[in-house]
Amino acid sequence: MATFKVPYVPTNLNSWGPPAPNADGDDNADSSSPPSRFQHLPYAPFGRSDRIGRAADFTTQGFARGGPAVSHGGADAFTRRAERRGDNGNKNLEFQYKVDSEEASSFQLVDSSKVGPGGPGFPGSAAKRFATPARRRAQANAQRLRQINARRAGGAEASGQRYNQPQRTRRNRPGQGGRGGGRFGGRGRGGRGHWRDRVDRQASVSVRPDWRRVEEVDLGKLSKGTSPLSSIVNNTPPSSAEDLLWCGFLDQYNEQYDKVSTRTPAPLKRVETKEFYPVTTTDDPVIEKLAIEGKGTVFATDAILAHLMTCPRSVYPWDIVVQKLPGTGALFFDKRDASQFDYLTVHETSNTPPAPDNGNNNDNDPEALINTPERLSLEATMINQNFTQQILRSSSKHRTNFDLPNPFWDAEDNDGMEPASVAYRYRRFDLGEGVKLVARTELHGMAKKKGTGFVAPTKQAKIGRKKKAGTASTWKPEDDGLAADQYMTAYALNEYDPSYAASAPARPGLSINWREKIDAQAGAVLASELKNNSFKLAKWTAQSILAGASQMKVGFVSRTSPKNAYEHVVLATQTYRPTDFAKQITLNQGTMWGIMRLFIKLLEDQPEGKYVIMRDPNRAIVRLYQVPAGTFEEDDEDEEEEEEEEEDGEDEE
Repeated sequence: MATFKVPYVPTNLNSWGPPAPNADGDDNADSSSPPSRFQHLPYAPFGRSDRIGRAADFTTQGFARGGPAVSHGGADAFTRRAERRGDNGNKNLEFQYKVDSEEASSFQLVDSSKVGPGGPGFPGSAAKRFATPARRRAQANAQRLRQINARRAGGAEASGQRYNQPQRTRRNRPGQGGRGGGRFGGRGRGGRGHWRDRVDRQASVSVRPDWRRVEEVDLGKLSKGTSPLSSIVNNTPPSSAEDLLWCGFLDQYNEQYDKVSTRTPAPLKRVETKEFYPVTTTDDPVIEKLAIEGKGTVFATDAILAHLMTCPRSVYPWDIVVQKLPGTGALFFDKRDASQFDYLTVHETSNTPPAPDNGNNNDNDPEALINTPERLSLEATMINQNFTQQILRSSSKHRTNFDLPNPFWDAEDNDGMEPASVAYRYRRFDLGEGVKLVARTELHGMAKKKGTGFVAPTKQAKIGRKKKAGTASTWKPEDDGLAADQYMTAYALNEYDPSYAASAPARPGLSINWREKIDAQAGAVLASELKNNSFKLAKWTAQSILAGASQMKVGFVSRTSPKNAYEHVVLATQTYRPTDFAKQITLNQGTMWGIMRLFIKLLEDQPEGKYVIMRDPNRAIVRLYQVPAGTFEEDDEDEEEEEEEEEDGEDEE
């Protein structure tokens, strides 16, 4: 039977680890321990994550710094950081290649290429003009070898220069291309490789620990129909739509704005006597009345519906609150009171979006802050509101009143003011499977049908509007354009030139100058806006389709001066049919309704309570959270208390 002999284990009397064997004068050494056969061998710690050196290094990283060569790329940066920290534990210096200065001084890379008429590496003009690609590569290699030898000869002089910075961290000069040789910087010709300029946006609302994530939807797959969730819904538009109620009034469109051009622009006036009401779903008294009567199972506004239907095109973060009532299971889609939902975005889908204020701008210089995303959003919202009212004829002669007045207007609290020309059209869409969607849609005016004069609503049309409730009809969006008086929506695009941004100006010439192109090449201007504001235009188109508008007026508004954000002019007004415009911008109505059905289906499968649909700030992902019932109500109460305190202070004065 084999026996196991225990090997000799030396003892260390005063410290951890094996002592130095037979060390003279060392109290820690055991005098009886035999000499170790590994005593004079070099030792270095080893692990799979360690960065091991090279046996030889013919790259230029080591020579340019005048020191020992190390592995290039990420390992080179790792080593430099370790040297700054004083951490030499993972360098494995014992096994790394060490440069012999005498040998390196006598070693040179040899250029074996043929010498051209203009000298080594510099062929004559004819040879350069007719050189083959292989010859050009050989010449480039020859020039690179000469540069390497020159840097090696420079030694310490070249050590301070960053010739050997890895390609992935090299910073290009303005106007130079990066990987791919693009003229406009970044990766390739398009300039999309500015990953260093990427802004890490913050979420529109902070996710709290007591929120429970229910579902996650990939917007990229959802828009293409490849998402696993797309198979559970029907992607067909509703077969019928029913008008439940009309409120408000509409003014007639002024045809003079169709003749506006850059030669005869129309100054944009500030409408200070009009009141606008972006009221959310649960604060609408008409929707509350319709919900009590059981007119539908899902309730929302056209702005919220259009936002969800076109959300795959969104870039900025957003959130929508959904409440599922107990008993009936009715769904109410709302927006938060403190959210930026009603503010329009500018260049949201552009390759060069407006850069946020990084704190380097001078607060005393207003011109340095007018091109931040927040200020541009406020400017665009103001322009849109003023434009929708300025293009109308504000007189009782050209006004069409509907069944009920504006439900949000209170004459006692608005001295000297009047509601804006808006008609609220409450519609019910049958989505199938027992889902009845009731939406409050908005129309902005009455327009003439092309080729006919304006005809006031006939008595039969008025009677038809009064017998809306309980009357279903087969509906198509274009059916509302058969009458002589056509309903229209109005929106305004504002010009933004990134080259004037103070924080991160773009290269001049990348954007289209509207004053030069809008008259002769209106299509080019529209194509540029479709690229830079794809989400905003898709949302406007979806709102027009939901409202049953026959025309969509789009105004092109520009600043009188690039540095003046308060004075604007209308350069042009274009008219589009919403259904045709949706095809032009590749907005599929079936996909729109399929996305809305998907959110409704996900919420129907959940218990009653409050939910939040939230877009990730930096990824094309939408998440559905279940939140406590009192979420966001504390913020609303604080705002109401502040408003009451301000009112009390004004009364005391």
